Amino acid sequence: MKAMENRDPAIYADCLTKRFGDLTAVRDLSIRVAPGEIYGLVGPDGAGKTTTLRMLSSILDPTQGEVRIAGFDVRTQQGKVKDNLAYMSQRFGLYEDLTVLENIEFYADLYGVPRKGRRQVINRLLDFSAMGPFTKRRAGRLSGGMKQKLQLVCALIHTPKVLLLDEPTNGVDPVSRRDFWRILYRLLREGVSILVTTAYMDEAERCNRVGLLDRGRLLAEGTPEEIRGLMPGGILSVRTARAKEASRLIREARKWKEVEIHGDRVHVTCDEFEKAREDIRHLLDRGGIPYDEIRQRAASLEDVFVHLVSKAGEDADSLMPLSVPPALPDTGSVTRDLDGFSVRVDHLTRRFGTFVAVDRVSFEVRRGEIFGFLGPNGAGKSTVIRMLCGLLRPSEGGGTVAGFDIRTQPEEIKRHIGYMSQKFSLYEDLTVEENIDFYGGIYGLHGSRLEERKSWAVAMAGLERHLQSLTSILSGGWKQRLAMACAVLHEPPIIFLDEPTSGVDPLSRRRFWDLIYDMAERGVTVFVTTHYMDEAEYCNRIALIYRGSLVAVGTPVELKTGMLREEILDVRCTAPQDVMDDLARLPEVREIALFGAGLHAVVEDARSAEQAIRRTLEQKGKEIQGIEKILPTLEDVFVSLVEAVERGETGKNGPGTGGDAP
Repeated sequence: MKAMENRDPAIYADCLTKRFGDLTAVRDLSIRVAPGEIYGLVGPDGAGKTTTLRMLSSILDPTQGEVRIAGFDVRTQQGKVKDNLAYMSQRFGLYEDLTVLENIEFYADLYGVPRKGRRQVINRLLDFSAMGPFTKRRAGRLSGGMKQKLQLVCALIHTPKVLLLDEPTNGVDPVSRRDFWRILYRLLREGVSILVTTAYMDEAERCNRVGLLDRGRLLAEGTPEEIRGLMPGGILSVRTARAKEASRLIREARKWKEVEIHGDRVHVTCDEFEKAREDIRHLLDRGGIPYDEIRQRAASLEDVFVHLVSKAGEDADSLMPLSVPPALPDTGSVTRDLDGFSVRVDHLTRRFGTFVAVDRVSFEVRRGEIFGFLGPNGAGKSTVIRMLCGLLRPSEGGGTVAGFDIRTQPEEIKRHIGYMSQKFSLYEDLTVEENIDFYGGIYGLHGSRLEERKSWAVAMAGLERHLQSLTSILSGGWKQRLAMACAVLHEPPIIFLDEPTSGVDPLSRRRFWDLIYDMAERGVTVFVTTHYMDEAEYCNRIALIYRGSLVAVGTPVELKTGMLREEILDVRCTAPQDVMDDLARLPEVREIALFGAGLHAVVEDARSAEQAIRRTLEQKGKEIQGIEKILPTLEDVFVSLVEAVERGETGKNGPGTGGDAP
């Protein structure tokens, strides 16, 4: 078969189906991706996204259907497909003991890149990805964001026409995600076709077209604007400092089907806006809940995603909000935080040789507080948690957890906390019930006490129908529930959650945070790290760590209103990525970055900057959909503070510090 001309799809899948025994993972899936187009495939855990990419890349043979990549059949022309395709899987395909340059050379050999001219190709990619200064660093010493960029460089070494990316920014901080997407847009301008799966709805907003996948079927497909048009009615956004109470009050009225919390806002899906506004205002006034505003807003892709998946859901228990059953009597949970603080840290420091991973960090966490701990990859978050959990001894400084000293009483701390790590740490060859029994034994629970606690944890996580399921076959969302059930089995007064929802779909994340709220209301202290800035909005207070030092602590509102001297303009236009460089050169614009389907411009004077931006967009022939001064988001604050530190110091640990420890 001859390669198809440019007018034909770069990715062609027709009636693609994959069965594993009685399970149909992908059913009659048809996708077309044009040359130079980026297509986003999103869906809940277990929807079939990874299976689809593995069939497109010829790793898995389809049960039925046809697939062509750059015009070549994946069944009969695998050599040609390999020459035109690069596939970046969820798991790193890097060799951690090799340096950056050695990894690139290895993949160049693997793809058969000729030695002649190879160095020029490598240098171009290193410059392209800003990885040039790190060629001699071992891959194992890189941060998560730098590993992602290195894996992309390795995938691009043979100049593919088609790039498949399976959740490439999973667990990567906002700064690294922005850098990664800049690279993708440069590839698009070079004519590369990209199919990307993602759990970040703001990333899906940046794609030319989006497909919503559920149980192996496409629920919807189209441009982001077309997908948003599928949302019945619209959204009323209620901003209040007591969002949890407001959402409960609005739900109890039973007038609206969908009521969701987004940080300090409650989103209510409704048809008659003015009537709904008056009804909600009356409910909140009567309930004594103060609010700043009730305004209509356009539905986001996440709103549509949750609506469509909930509407199509057959497995009802997976869609129900999690809830904490009433506490059992005589729980045995002992805490010595008699002064109201569950965690106290004073000048906490940890060194690995000459490398300072954590530098004189001090903070306090109140009992029953949801405390968010944010920072870029390699900032020191996990190192702090490991010290607080009694897993790592501080080099200097100290602190207490549940009243126990982190230096001298690590075993007492372990008995009085729950810990859920970044990586799923349960036993995949055991059933759900066997994992719970095993962890119950570790925590010293036996007999009737274990049965009581197990029944409580299973009900809390909604695992009743999955007790005999092998853990390895569970989706990410269900594994997350099981990990949480095991972490709280012994009813600890403090729970440490290290990026607990990384890579989990929006619906599962929302349900998980319902659970966190319920536990905090019952007095459990929740210490959580996350790279989802919308999740950070849910926290009572937030600490931002960078290069091992705290750079800001406060409530979400305090950080958004008090940390930035500059103003933020939300810029909406067609193909915003095409004008980023032009806007960045304007003297009125200090910084410009992709944000969802638009741009956020950091400016000194909003009025003069808006005029300059309008002139530039008009000169470039861009349709202006809106330019509005807005309150900074937590992502704006996060990125701005990190970049301020970069501008203000060279850093005691040196630029581009990698992971938490050597």
